[in-house]
Amino acid sequence: MRFAVGFDFDHTLGVDNKLERVAFLRLLERLATFEGAQVREQSEEIAHIDELLVAQRSGAFPIDEAVHRFMQAHGVDAGAARYVEYYKSVALSLVDELVEARPGLEAMLEELHRRGVPCAVLTNGWSPLQQRKAARAGFLGPVIASDEIGVQKPDPRAFERLVEFFGYGRAAVWYVGDNPAVDVAGARTAGLQAIWFDEGLLEYPADLPRPDAVVRTLPEVLDVLPGAAAVS
Repeated sequence: MRFAVGFDFDHTLGVDNKLERVAFLRLLERLATFEGAQVREQSEEIAHIDELLVAQRSGAFPIDEAVHRFMQAHGVDAGAARYVEYYKSVALSLVDELVEARPGLEAMLEELHRRGVPCAVLTNGWSPLQQRKAARAGFLGPVIASDEIGVQKPDPRAFERLVEFFGYGRAAVWYVGDNPAVDVAGARTAGLQAIWFDEGLLEYPADLPRPDAVVRTLPEVLDVLPGAAAVS
């Protein structure tokens, strides 16, 4: 049985230890220094940053728009493009310091390769950062990022691009992710098989399509793929 596996990156294959939050805080320091932006209590700033990032990762808007909104919230309208590039350069510079692979990632990828299972990452975000994060974690395969394809998960068109990349039928493509709404429900709605990477931090929402399988570690993915032992 031939099939392929797509993965989310953040909180699935790797963790970035709040890399983008750190980048936003450094952007704020720059805005305060050069634009006179008012800085609130750190807890308020972090809450605002996390709110923007949750919306961006859920597909509400791309990272450039998140930076624009952050600037506007601090009364800065000029130089948006310049500050977007500054934010991105800071984020990229933090990858080696902050990004870590999930335990078991290397062994899982080696076994999938041995079995001849094609793999790729489908992730919301901007391509250079997501590619660098994936490489830092040890995933050296294709990385399909939302800014590159012009659509974000959970939009079915994002998953359709993954299916097109593999060249298999929808039912032969499995997708592994931690976010019930964005990853699991998005994949199921698009006709893919979905594996929920359950970090144990939340209950699966009752109003969403159920995953086809649930794992708590990456090596468990190998045990739930149908017919995996027969793949050559």
